[in-house]
Amino acid sequence: MAASRRKRVKLAICVNPLAGRDVRRVAARASTVTHEAKMDIVARIAAGADAIGIDEILVVREPFRIAEQALAWMSLQATVTMLEIKLTHTMADTEAAMRAFLDQGVDHVVALGGDGTQRVVTYTAPDIRLVPLSTGTNNVFPLNVEPTIAGMVAALGARGELRAPHLAKRAKIAKLNIGARVDDIGLIDVVRLENDFVGNYRPFKPANLREMVLTRAEPDAIGMSPIGGLVEPVSADEDAALYVNLGPGRTRRVPLAPGHLRDVEIAEARRLPLATTVEFESRGLIAIDGDRLHKVAADESVTVRVVREGAWVYDVGAVMRYATKHLFN
Repeated sequence: MAASRRKRVKLAICVNPLAGRDVRRVAARASTVTHEAKMDIVARIAAGADAIGIDEILVVREPFRIAEQALAWMSLQATVTMLEIKLTHTMADTEAAMRAFLDQGVDHVVALGGDGTQRVVTYTAPDIRLVPLSTGTNNVFPLNVEPTIAGMVAALGARGELRAPHLAKRAKIAKLNIGARVDDIGLIDVVRLENDFVGNYRPFKPANLREMVLTRAEPDAIGMSPIGGLVEPVSADEDAALYVNLGPGRTRRVPLAPGHLRDVEIAEARRLPLATTVEFESRGLIAIDGDRLHKVAADESVTVRVVREGAWVYDVGAVMRYATKHLFN
């Protein structure tokens, strides 16, 4: 009887070329992440993964050919597979890339981008094993780790070496429903605001904020997360969320964007058990993870519920300690 064929070990690198390059570099002090910097990150991920030993690295050809150029002249043992998608030059390209990876049987991804990019990755592939790397504006969810190590960790996972349960944890997500029309998620925050418009990329004005649900309320973050975090911190590991009502009460000076601090009035900050449904007022618009996305009609119900149903995110430090003790002989 012929021996069964070994399953090919695959790893995808998902690059959002638009991450870290919008108008918030002008309106605030966010850093610009150049295409050249992203190429270097992709190359280091590939080098780390190749050193561990995988069969195939998959990337998508995007407008600036960041991954393609990064990998073109590398001497890798792994095969590089370039996938084609129909480009729209919007966040839909990240969704299309993830669907292309899933169609190829990929279950491990290193994703480059901020909270907005990682949200699309998680929305499209909620069961993926993920190492999210920071290259965006709002960077609460992605990790600030050396890309070489990120590649090593993802490759160890793709090889099936990381079965210990403490090495990866499912991320919390905030499930948003607006009537029967919108079914969306946030990784960090879902915010209702008024006197604003969909697609606005300028920093949020505190006077426009009305209420929010946070999966993580971290005082050392930027964006919406520290609004709650500077009153009632909630970590990524806690099985809890935070509801914040904005209005007269406690005042905190909050970094709403890099280098952009404003006073925010907080009327209420209330911890919520997971799976608690919060109903927002039916007015204004909804922003998710820093992006203003959905206008709300007066007759539409708006509900938010935080659950632990997001992607499986590796604890990079824990993985490397585990690998040193059990895998690197």
